Amino acid sequence: MSRAALLVLADGRFPAGGHAHSGGAEAAVKAGRITGAASLEDFCRGRLHTAGRVAAALAAAAALGVDPVELDAAADARTPSPALRVAARKLGRQLMRAARATWPSGELDALAREFPKGAHQPVVLGLAARAAGLGAEDAAHCAAYESVSGPASATVRLLSLDPFDATAVLARLAPELDRVADQAVEAAREVVDTGVDALPAASAPLLEISAEVHAAWPVRLFAS
Repeated sequence: MSRAALLVLADGRFPAGGHAHSGGAEAAVKAGRITGAASLEDFCRGRLHTAGRVAAALAAAAALGVDPVELDAAADARTPSPALRVAARKLGRQLMRAARATWPSGELDALAREFPKGAHQPVVLGLAARAAGLGAEDAAHCAAYESVSGPASATVRLLSLDPFDATAVLARLAPELDRVADQAVEAAREVVDTGVDALPAASAPLLEISAEVHAAWPVRLFAS
């Protein structure tokens, strides 16, 4: 395992397309649910324990070598919103391009052939971590962190929020992020033994509804 590889994969400058997505923050800002650092923290905490937990478990399972096609179907089943499924596959396609260029892998090549329009991003993330020599814990932490860092970064642009305040939100969430990642790895190890039904299915209905509304906006700063 290479800690340097983990830094590369988790770096916001890794060309995986995440900068174009707000993780639901744009719709939440417009609806008045995010107005500053305190409400951003509430939003990110909710996202971490729902969508973030599911993504972290999917990524960890993929890093452990669980069949990515089965994981992709499980991700679809846990993503009711068509808009979010489209966004997840777009992000997966972009991450796939970056990962294959950075860590060439037969497993990544096979998944790219299976899903030419993109597999779900957490599944690709887990395989990318595996190709980079990283473990399930690393993949889970990357996925969990992305679930909150995206909205935090987007809110800086959307509200002109002080970047120091946005970063402080992420720092305060760090202990919870660690716990979510640990829970995700535990679930992923159960998937190895019992199948994908062991994956968490934590739901965030308001994120799903907001994603559908956001997708219909004629003018958007972010893709999702």
